[in-house]
Amino acid sequence: MSDNNPYIPMPVQIAKVTTEVDTNDIKTFRFTFLNKEDEEKFKYIPGQFGELSIYGKGESPIGIASSPTEPGYVEFTVQRAGTIVPGLVTAALHDLDEGAQIGLRGPLGNSWPLEFLENKNIVVVGGGFAFTTLRSLITYMLYKDNRKRFGDITVIYGARTPGLLLYKDELAAWEKRDDIKTIITVDKGDATWKGREGFVPAVCKDVAPSPKNAVAVICGPPIMIKFTLPVFFDLGFSKENILTSLEMRMKCGIGKCGRCNVGSQYVCKDGPVFSLAQLDQLPRDF
Repeated sequence: MSDNNPYIPMPVQIAKVTTEVDTNDIKTFRFTFLNKEDEEKFKYIPGQFGELSIYGKGESPIGIASSPTEPGYVEFTVQRAGTIVPGLVTAALHDLDEGAQIGLRGPLGNSWPLEFLENKNIVVVGGGFAFTTLRSLITYMLYKDNRKRFGDITVIYGARTPGLLLYKDELAAWEKRDDIKTIITVDKGDATWKGREGFVPAVCKDVAPSPKNAVAVICGPPIMIKFTLPVFFDLGFSKENILTSLEMRMKCGIGKCGRCNVGSQYVCKDGPVFSLAQLDQLPRDF
């Protein structure tokens, strides 16, 4: 970051845009750095986020969807906020084409605790758009030099419809691998859907992953998390071994605006990743 000033964004260029869903309101943006020194400084870990800034519109905190095992670029999967009154930043970003330049601050926040996850079985549970930083974690763990550091990997991912699933090509590739168990579900399939139907909590109950030497990483809509957590408690997972992210609480990213403050914690600096045991120590306003 220029002069190591956390307020000054680095210039990046859109190298590729991928429309992820049938509704066209979620796109993955691949950015390359205009300055080599900025690229070298942007050393991130899965679970961290960045602030994307559109000149004249503002900035928005977005989780990093790519993995540090994918050098040369950084990716963010961005939903166009709102329908009647779109978010200024995300709407402006969605209207940009490849070659356009924007600003990027980061990496910010903590990360998925990779050292804690080592030598454990990992159960990744995602719902809808919240699969972005989970994609980063999964890609990191599956990287050839990293895979042996982790035990069994189980991924349970759901969306409302087949057309709302993210990263469809990667999901198909994971399903073909023998070193990861991938379960994809939709609330309601269409005429072409041949896969599983059912809500994520019910699928988790059916799959019944073992809590033995295992950690669950859960991200999704609040309603999904509300009904998924009791399933994992019933399976025997402790609160110390259930991780989630409060990414949606973040604003400035560096603990100055105070808008992500929860008790004594700043989500943007002390999080966004927390265990349920840590969240139990915070006021019930998150």
